[in-house]
Order: sequence, then structure tokens, then C-alpha cells
Amino acid sequence: MKGGLAAGLLLSAAVLAGCSTTVEGNPVASSASPTEPSFPTSRPTRTPTPTPSSTPPSTPPPTGQPGATTLPPDESGYVFIETKSGLTRCQISEAEVSCESQFTNSVEVNGMPANGVSVTADGSMRWVVGNLGAIPAVTLDYQTYRALGWTIAATTDGTRFTNDGTGHGMFVNTSGVEVF
Repeated sequence: MKGGLAAGLLLSAAVLAGCSTTVEGNPVASSASPTEPSFPTSRPTRTPTPTPSSTPPSTPPPTGQPGATTLPPDESGYVFIETKSGLTRCQISEAEVSCESQFTNSVEVNGMPANGVSVTADGSMRWVVGNLGAIPAVTLDYQTYRALGWTIAATTDGTRFTNDGTGHGMFVNTSGVEVF
């Protein structure tokens, strides 16, 4: 009986040890730059262009840059864009814009060069290390766009994101970021 009880206690301890969520050790950052996972995604084949209308819209257009092309959000409420150069990709929500690029002069985050930056509608900015993954990005042309309360001005010098409600935002290119 004592042998059966000891075996039962030992088996119970082994089962409970397998339920632990703690992993001992220290994280180690790779010296390689982050790579993007490859998942099949559908990508738009052309940049959206404004469609002329012979009748006025039934609702007034949103405030912002007149003549800007509106980029609709996907089913999760985000707009994903890529610059014409292909060097910067961004995720836009009503609350913030997050972009990734191989910046030439970024800060270090946890010992690694930051490859991402986010700005909120109130102008708060943070550098991050991360990867947007295989997002279904719309490639921008050099023109002005609107998405989820942000005006996006894409030029050969970089891309400016301005929150229509607060006037805060950021200018992004591979040389760095300017927050306003």
C-alpha cells in the first residue's frame, strides 16, 4: 500500500509540474534582423483612384483634405498601406498609426535597433521592434489619402500622417521620424 501511495503522489507531482506556465531562463535576442513570415495574402493589384460621380453624395464628405482618396478599413477595422518605394509599411487605426521600416538612424529597444514606430492621435510616439507580418497592404502613389480619421500625404521624400481631429501625427521615411 505504501508503494502505491508513493507512486500515486509521484504521478500527481509529475502531472502538476506539466501544468506550469513558467519557463525558466533569459530571452536572447537574435543578431539577425527580423524576417517576415510568409503567408499567402491577397494584395490589391492597383491603387484605388477616386471615382467621379454625377450626383452629389447622400451624406456630407468627412472633414480633411479635399480631393483625397479614401482608403476603407478591412473587416477588423484597420487600413494597411505600403509606400510606393516599398520601404515602409503601416497599419492605421482610429487611435494610432504604426509603421515598420529599416530606419538608417533608429534608437535601440531592448538591445536591438527599432524597426517600427507608432504615433497616437494625441501625438504620443514610441519606437518598437516588431514585424507587421504578411499584411494585405495597399501600395500608395504620391498623392493624398484619408483613412479612419487620418490624412496621409505620400511624397517622394516620405509619408506624413496627420490626425484630422487633433492635428498631431508623424512624418516617416527611412532616415527617421518627425512627430508633431
